[in-house]
Amino acid sequence: MACAPVITRVLASKHLGGKTRKGNPWLRRILGQSAWAAARTKNTYLSLQFRRQAAKRGRKRAIVAVGHSLLVIGYHLQKNQCIYQDLGADYFDRVNAEGLKRYLVQRLEALVQKVTLEPRDHVA
Repeated sequence: MACAPVITRVLASKHLGGKTRKGNPWLRRILGQSAWAAARTKNTYLSLQFRRQAAKRGRKRAIVAVGHSLLVIGYHLQKNQCIYQDLGADYFDRVNAEGLKRYLVQRLEALVQKVTLEPRDHVA
């Protein structure tokens, strides 16, 4: 039985402290090691998440975030009895395609280039 991919974003606007809570030290250690391994994979959602978080908050906090995502993904996979479907490295580009277009056009225009976008007839 296949189920929908798990999106591990926080939907509420809660600003929590930067400290992690005390918990199982063995689980914390294995999640950290798994997060480092997942961050080093190519073209996956978790590696994309690591790169985005590391650019904003630093590598160590990004590893904690990826480890949390792994824990949430594992919980949902066991709860729903389904297989893991990776969202892909281009997930955020697909979700916010219009914003990406605007951003790239602004970047090209900042380089003193004139840009006009035309839709293609067919996608190769």
